[in-house]
Amino acid sequence: MEGDNLMYSVLIVDDSSFMRTWLKRLIQQNGYLVAAEAENGYEAILEYRKISPDIVLLDIHMPELMGVEVLRRILAIDPQANVIMCSATGTTFLIEECLQIGAKDFVKKPHFENLLTIMETTLNT
Repeated sequence: MEGDNLMYSVLIVDDSSFMRTWLKRLIQQNGYLVAAEAENGYEAILEYRKISPDIVLLDIHMPELMGVEVLRRILAIDPQANVIMCSATGTTFLIEECLQIGAKDFVKKPHFENLLTIMETTLNT
């Protein structure tokens, strides 16, 4: 499996450096390239404009600019963006709102069950 996904670049957006490091390790072990990390929504938007990653892993709850707003702005830049929302406390309402706006899927922190499957499915649709 390792190396299969190396052509796919990922932007990790989370205000927790621990969570970014953990996610980075998980997806790199599975052959993805972590092209950039961002600790807030403004950085995320700048990085997206700079690198146009294949996938964005976006935390819902962040200071300054919430994930829902970051999602809207990224989709305004690129309506085809592959954004997967991540949250430990995602309420059904918030998850549904993100999916209606255009997020491809949602994963629950900190275990990220099915994250790699969701990333693969997102890239292949």
